[in-house]
Amino acid sequence: MKKLIVFLFVLIVVLPLGWFLANEFEGKQPVLSVKLPSLYLNRSYEMSLKATDQGTGLRSIRVSIVQAGKEKVLLDKKFQRLGYRDFFFGSQVHDESFEIPVESWKYGMQDGEAFLKISAADYSWRGWNRGNAVAVEKKVIIDTKAPQIEILTNRHNVTRGGAALVIYRLYEDGITSGVQVGPNFFPGYSGMFKDKNVFAAFFALSYEQGPGVDMVVKAEDPAGNVSKRGFYHYIRDRKFKNDVINLPDSFLNGKIPEFNVNNPGGDILAAENPMLAKFIHINRKVRKENIKKVLEGVKFTDNEMMWKGGFLRLPGSANRAGFADHRIYKYKGREVDRQVHMGIDLASISRAPVPASNRGRVLSTGHVGIFGNTVILDHGFGLTTLYAHMSSISVTKGDMVEKGDIIGKTGATGLAAGDHLHFGVAVNNVFVNPVEWWDRNWIKNNILHNITEVEAALK
Repeated sequence: MKKLIVFLFVLIVVLPLGWFLANEFEGKQPVLSVKLPSLYLNRSYEMSLKATDQGTGLRSIRVSIVQAGKEKVLLDKKFQRLGYRDFFFGSQVHDESFEIPVESWKYGMQDGEAFLKISAADYSWRGWNRGNAVAVEKKVIIDTKAPQIEILTNRHNVTRGGAALVIYRLYEDGITSGVQVGPNFFPGYSGMFKDKNVFAAFFALSYEQGPGVDMVVKAEDPAGNVSKRGFYHYIRDRKFKNDVINLPDSFLNGKIPEFNVNNPGGDILAAENPMLAKFIHINRKVRKENIKKVLEGVKFTDNEMMWKGGFLRLPGSANRAGFADHRIYKYKGREVDRQVHMGIDLASISRAPVPASNRGRVLSTGHVGIFGNTVILDHGFGLTTLYAHMSSISVTKGDMVEKGDIIGKTGATGLAAGDHLHFGVAVNNVFVNPVEWWDRNWIKNNILHNITEVEAALK
């Protein structure tokens, strides 16, 4: 009987009490997960905080920013005792998340280092009922000053559809900078000069941009502070010719079957003239996709000016189509489409050797839709050249080629009616007029002048 009483006492009193005390005196700290969008505070800064305690539950969470003894509390959250399993004291809040704005400019703090302090405690009876506590400290940088920009060049003459070069100095590291021309942004690169704070940016006007377009050097620091600095420039306007291209059935039936297109709606096959409908689809949608693809590679440009002097054109060739020709496509006298030609078509003998127009690195090779067999060369600082419709390619990605090295042969691949080379020049993601780059005097007056001027000033 006595053993039974002892057993029941242990079962009814000792074990529950031991279980209760073990839970109330649990020793696991709350877990804090802190995510900061950046080391630098800016005006849209929000930190993410998640606190978790799977034991006795959360008691409190506190967040503050501290700088040189000055503290601003951003969050001070207390959790009520809601009962432990609806009977014993504790908290039933085991997870809580917050998005906390950090508006340092409102707190009277200065530019420089500061610290975010995050702490949490639970309802454990440890520490004389103060609970288990955890604290995390994160360094941040308050930066309210916009970057300083100094323009170092003073000659910036640019033509609609043409290019130019601006050189400028920044006075702090970690800045994203370049030239903003309307909606187009042209990154600036360090590396042209020994001074790492001097940046060079090739920029361009698209064929659609002329006098009156906004043009500034723009710089943004990691804290989101933005500076814009205008610079003297002169924009020459020009017009581009219209060109009518008639589409005979012989071209449609001989060329268009080469293309495999995705047409889930089946409207091409259902059209009265499926070959014409397919051509229009290729000339509009596929063309746009292909242009985007060939311009994507420029983000892998080197910050080294690899080229020197005037660019070569295909030897012994005649122009068959000009840059930014506005093409009107007609079928049996009826207009069916309009597009703009973003290069120059050069025709020589069939399968003529194609020289690299200048020294550069092969960015890509391969078949690209309307362009056919294509080679793209990087000449540094966002300047690239494109060679399309080739019958064969004799270089591979990553090769360094010198001016005049043969990179392939002309052909009629892609959306080409006859053997020729489509030659294009791009500055970042904008095609420009290749004629400028064939002109040694234009290069001397508009590009090299700016470089030598800055080199002399930096000595």
